[in-house]
Amino acid sequence: MRTIEMILGILGGAFGIISAFGTAIIFGGFFETYGTSEMVEEVYSRSAGGLLLGIIAIVGAVTVNKWSKFGSGLMLLSAIGGLFVLGLLWGLPFVLLLTGGLLALRGK
Repeated sequence: MRTIEMILGILGGAFGIISAFGTAIIFGGFFETYGTSEMVEEVYSRSAGGLLLGIIAIVGAVTVNKWSKFGSGLMLLSAIGGLFVLGLLWGLPFVLLLTGGLLALRGK
């Protein structure tokens, strides 16, 4: 049973979704007021990517008990992809997902 990996993955995915919504609300509202439409589109598309990666991380965390390599791959993909999409706003989810993914990958 890989309980720690699953908890880390679910927490990382949940914090990733919170980061994506926070980015959309804070930066999206700021750029809607003071920026151009291109900036607003980029912020919202990055937020949608962060939301998708958070969901992928939760799916990986749920499947890590049955298929450990597949679940750890999804968590690691989400951890690395989130850095490209949201940058340092993905810091906490990155640490949680990377730790959970590497623990699940090591095997028993």
